[in-house]
Amino acid sequence: MKTKLLIKTEFGLETLVKWELEALGYKDMEVHNGYILLDAQIEDVAKLNIYLRTAERVMVVAKEGMARSFEELFQEVKSMSWEEWIEPDYQIIVNARSYKSKLKSIRSTQSITKKAIIERLKAKTRSRFFPETGAEFKIEVLIEEDHSKILIDTTGDSLHKRGYRIDAGEAPLKETISAALVMLSYWTPERPLLDPMCGSGTILIEAAMIGRNIAPGLSRSFLAEHYAKTPTEIWKRVRANAYKEISQDIKMDLYGGDIDADLIDIAKKNAIEAGVSNDITFEARDISRQDFSHDYGVMITNAPYGQRVGSDREIKHIYKSLFEIMRDQQTWSYYILSADETLENALQKNASRKRKLYNGNIKVDYYQFYGPRPPRD
Repeated sequence: MKTKLLIKTEFGLETLVKWELEALGYKDMEVHNGYILLDAQIEDVAKLNIYLRTAERVMVVAKEGMARSFEELFQEVKSMSWEEWIEPDYQIIVNARSYKSKLKSIRSTQSITKKAIIERLKAKTRSRFFPETGAEFKIEVLIEEDHSKILIDTTGDSLHKRGYRIDAGEAPLKETISAALVMLSYWTPERPLLDPMCGSGTILIEAAMIGRNIAPGLSRSFLAEHYAKTPTEIWKRVRANAYKEISQDIKMDLYGGDIDADLIDIAKKNAIEAGVSNDITFEARDISRQDFSHDYGVMITNAPYGQRVGSDREIKHIYKSLFEIMRDQQTWSYYILSADETLENALQKNASRKRKLYNGNIKVDYYQFYGPRPPRD
């Protein structure tokens, strides 16, 4: 069954999600700020939820139309075949967003949408009472300049919640952003990878999952697993294929260090939950004592900054250590995420490339300092 899907992304990651979709074999798509529209099959809902590393949410575009008045919105929603999606006991949850629209009241938009759905279900089923004691069914109404999109959420908890993180520590980096940092680097599983300020280990865990080709959604559930349109058999089939694709015999050199021993303990537990504990060596160690002795290694780290954690004294120590490491180990490539716009001055080195990203609501830059290419075998 053909359908249109809306893939939500963090701002700045749209192109990366597009690359992921192309690698999975999808072609017909439109890239917008914060989301991608994709022509697909309804069965692809399971595949995209389980496989996408850098997207935030997969939604079905159930209907597109006009919403110049609340009555017009009501009729648009009521005309849809909700009885094919919703059981009488589902908890119907409606969220709404409005941009440059005549329908400015979010609360009224949500209320009218839900009323239209209930009226449709009353007309098409024998039910007159909807207890809403069952599974959640989430809908989002997006109105842009009087054009409406009625979206069905298939994901539930955002895709960055992989299910392996027991504890995140202070100021955690999203799993989706961590995966993006790895995918935007020149790291390959053949090269050593070090995060000298690894915190709860997310960057390295995501790298290990990429190296082993472990689909990020294998260990969690999704909202649409109980929807009649996307039956359990589809999800079982996609998961079975994803397990078959895991690389079991690959050997990687991944290292994580952090001055906080408690965070290192958390990182180790998270790696166990993710199934990659044998791939990563974690040690409680200050950045100035990290091992950069390998040739042609890659460093990827989320450096502390004022809006995150770390005192001025700590940050100066980190910058001094990074300066000395980059000066002495010139065969390495260095990738640093930071909101500090003076980072290049502190390191006395201009980045080869700088990419704007968002860590939550904080604008950050991904500084990329390229080292030489490793020699070919």
